[in-house]
Amino acid sequence: MDDNDSRDFFLKPSCPSQRQYEALRAVFVEGLSQKAAAIRFGYSPGAFRQLVLEFRSARTAGNPPPFLPGAAPEGRLGAPRRTGPPSSTSRRSPTPAS
Repeated sequence: MDDNDSRDFFLKPSCPSQRQYEALRAVFVEGLSQKAAAIRFGYSPGAFRQLVLEFRSARTAGNPPPFLPGAAPEGRLGAPRRTGPPSSTSRRSPTPAS
């Protein structure tokens, strides 16, 4: 049986959160260098260094990574979910009463 498609699912992830997971896993579990992981998973080395920094910071602060069930799906790694009213820059101007 040819498992190349199954192998590619892990080595060439198409979903952004899976891509982050696999790239970080390659560094922390497999011992791949950050530069090699960045190249393998299509990140620039600088962007991947930032991803690793954000992952470590989120773990230190006790925040779950975004690829875990129940974690915030949007925003940067470890970024808190937005709560409360929208910022003043996104509010519409009131329309004059007629």
